[in-house]
Amino acid sequence: MKSDFIVAVHAMVYLTHMGCLVSSDELAKNICTNPARVRKIMGQLKQHGLISTKEGHVGGYCTAPGVEKTTLLQIADCLDISFVDTKWRSGTEDNDCFISSGMGSFFNQLYEEMDRACREQLKKITLEDITLKIVRSRMEQSGHCHGETCCDCPAWERFSARYGR
Repeated sequence: MKSDFIVAVHAMVYLTHMGCLVSSDELAKNICTNPARVRKIMGQLKQHGLISTKEGHVGGYCTAPGVEKTTLLQIADCLDISFVDTKWRSGTEDNDCFISSGMGSFFNQLYEEMDRACREQLKKITLEDITLKIVRSRMEQSGHCHGETCCDCPAWERFSARYGR
């Protein structure tokens, strides 16, 4: 699996949670990567209608309406991600040995089955699921959201109104 998937999911969850326009610099800082990489990945998500952009000094990215119901599989498909694969195969079909000539096709089939199973699991997980799980977990650990105590999380009021606190 390429780490582009992780960057995309992180960015989408953050954008969904924030509910406002966010710059590539802010996204990159939150994800702990560089803004150029964020812009490249966000461009792919924009092509598939998951986000929109605003250009200029106060520009940035925001999610499309209803995007919190987007599954991880939909994001993976936007990025053309294979979760289980390798470019290298042992053996060769040109070899007279049954083991050597059959190993590559065995692993091709195994990887396809594993990738299918992974994709089935990702169909069940939405951006909203991730946001809820993360926020609830962090609140259980600390007893509160940082936005609840210091009012620096613009998503806190929206989150607590929607999901209760």
